[in-house]
Amino acid sequence: MGMSAGGANASGGGRRGRRGRRRGGAISEINVTPLVDVMLVLLIIFMVAAPMMTVGVPIDLPETQAKAMNSDTQPITISVNPAGEIYLQETPIVIDEVVPKLEAIATTGYNERIYVRGDTAAAYGVVMKVMARISAAGYKNIGLVTLQEQDR
Repeated sequence: MGMSAGGANASGGGRRGRRGRRRGGAISEINVTPLVDVMLVLLIIFMVAAPMMTVGVPIDLPETQAKAMNSDTQPITISVNPAGEIYLQETPIVIDEVVPKLEAIATTGYNERIYVRGDTAAAYGVVMKVMARISAAGYKNIGLVTLQEQDR
């Protein structure tokens, strides 16, 4: 019962080569290097493309002297464009759907931060109607979004 360190029977059988395949047969191994290369290229493509896909509703925000707020989580954003159309995040909705849709997506209940973005050309009444409905529903953290004033 001795072992052979070389020769024809070193791999366990005289007719089979390494890893149990016959000499000259099909190679059934997957080369991982091209797979990793393709995955890295896809990763780079998505890293470059992802920031470009976060466009919102085009709104011309008013400017104020208030400082920017620091926040860790993304707030819910409701926008009103110059035509008076209302958007929840980027989805157009009618004013009657504002509260039910907010209740459906609010993760922290009535303490959810809600930002209202009103275009400078939007009717003041429409923006106030939206804010009144949100406030009447019980949401407490409602804020208006503006741009910082630029020194001219």
